[in-house]
Amino acid sequence: MKPETIRKIDLGIGKIACFALTCFRLVLDKISPADRPQAPVKRILFIKLIEQGATVLAYSAILRAIEMVGRQNVYFCVFEENRDILDIINILPAENIFVIRNRQFSIFLLDILKSLYRIRKIGIDATVDMEFFARASAILSYLTGAVRRVGLHRFTSEAPYRGDLMTHRVHYNPYLHTAKAYHLLVAALDASPEDLPLVKLPVAGFEERAPTFVPGEEELKKVRSILSREFTQPAAGPIVLLNPNASDMLPLRKWDTEYFVRLGQHILANYPEASLIITGAPSERESAERVCREIGSARAVCLAGKTTLRELLVLYTLADVLVTNDSGPGHFASMTGIHSIVLYGPETPKLFGAIGGRSHILYARLACSPCVNVFNHRFSPCRNNVCMQSISVETVYRKVEECLKEPRTSGFQKPVA
Repeated sequence: MKPETIRKIDLGIGKIACFALTCFRLVLDKISPADRPQAPVKRILFIKLIEQGATVLAYSAILRAIEMVGRQNVYFCVFEENRDILDIINILPAENIFVIRNRQFSIFLLDILKSLYRIRKIGIDATVDMEFFARASAILSYLTGAVRRVGLHRFTSEAPYRGDLMTHRVHYNPYLHTAKAYHLLVAALDASPEDLPLVKLPVAGFEERAPTFVPGEEELKKVRSILSREFTQPAAGPIVLLNPNASDMLPLRKWDTEYFVRLGQHILANYPEASLIITGAPSERESAERVCREIGSARAVCLAGKTTLRELLVLYTLADVLVTNDSGPGHFASMTGIHSIVLYGPETPKLFGAIGGRSHILYARLACSPCVNVFNHRFSPCRNNVCMQSISVETVYRKVEECLKEPRTSGFQKPVA
């Protein structure tokens, strides 16, 4: 399903379902009030359906859950296309990941029902909803039957309505980095649900870090073989990666395609031994190949859609610099030693910037930025992303130059002929 379709379903059916389930919950609470102290948490389910980059930010939150109940008792619910990063991080058992296909609404419902059956059979007693104010995740959290359900609640804010389905209602802090916000959701499991708004804990006590990706020798060999096949000559100089597309979730995040073309040409003109690689998802392959053609050099190749996500991360360990819009690759790069130059506009790096790695942020800081946030379901009225257009090719090129002057991180090797 397209993001706009998901949004309409969430807005229409989701709002009605949240209201109905809230009424049902209130009736149940009247019939059987929870007056006994809750038992310690035994099994925790994270619900994070979209955005693989956000899963990287949730790394420390997942580690905290593992410390609480053990690795075998932590579970994760995710859309099918966003599962790969969980396998790469390899922090949870594969069988503990519930995968939801969302290509069609009927398949989506079928997978939801299958997952709910398994969740109830396992006896998961705590859920952590990391989808901010989305309604589908709140509904799913309630239907699991978990006695502890942690998630955001709007309280007196003019935030999107999603009923009152959480037992541990957390206040959304728009000044807190997303990684810490995820971490505090897990901490709320141990808090008293009456002590509203949660969580009354010092932020300084929560350390966030990104996972580290270390490729195996066979993986390095395979990706080097791909590079040897794609390039007519061995890569003798620096390798620069360009990721010209953002996901369909937020097309406003895209830096102009022509800017990527000019940047690529400028790099090749000033670095005679440099090689360019255009990356992207399979759905972005056509536009990525167009960028490569317009750069017009045998030292520029397109690998969009030609590698798995894991192979892409291996490529990051071999390359020198990545230039990308604000999207998943910026977070994936933080797991490696590559310099990543991330271009921000409609969103703010103060909330969504990568943690760890060698991330360099370019942000125009217009008065209207950021214009997407959790309060508007990240759908902006903007139709002219001047915030991205204001980041000039010259500015990005200068940052690439700075990065190429620094020595590579030890432990990562360049491809050999």
